[in-house]
Amino acid sequence: MRRLTGALLTAVGALLLIVVVATQATAALSRDRARAEWAAEEARLAAESARAPRRDESRPTARGAAVGRLLIPSIGLDEVMVEGVEERQLVAGPGHLPGSALPGEQGNAIVSAHRDRHFRALDELAIGDTIVTQTRHHRVVWRVAERRVVTAAAPVLRRSDSARLTLTTCWPVRYLGPAPDRLIVTAVVVPGIAQAATK
Repeated sequence: MRRLTGALLTAVGALLLIVVVATQATAALSRDRARAEWAAEEARLAAESARAPRRDESRPTARGAAVGRLLIPSIGLDEVMVEGVEERQLVAGPGHLPGSALPGEQGNAIVSAHRDRHFRALDELAIGDTIVTQTRHHRVVWRVAERRVVTAAAPVLRRSDSARLTLTTCWPVRYLGPAPDRLIVTAVVVPGIAQAATK
């Protein structure tokens, strides 16, 4: 009986290990795919701007499409943002909430990510820290203006007439099990530094 129990526990342990490794491999492949897609888009935009003035193109709406880059130097974050906030998209990178503004446009650009993946150091972000976003049409430098923790049921998606960036993740960041609250980081444009991505 002990041998059977031992063999069963070993098999379950091996199966769990395989699931974890497969999940991590899928996440890494999705992230690499998003990065490659954004790199190709940056190259296309550079070639296009060298040939002719920038045309106003509609933003991609396909879920999972790379929509830009998010850099936060103070916490060492450099990720490609993807369209959508469902699990499939959040595996690849921070997700842009469909229907919210893109970073650099008028309105509130909302970007979410998992606390145990891309935003695992978001709680270290301080008021005044710098965030840089790069999309097809805008490169913007932001300054963190507010940090707050709210309950999961609280409304966090504030409308804005000016360009604003909101980053969200679950709180507490370092918590075992489902985190009950949300960390909301709000950033505003640093005047005089925002610029078009392409000329």
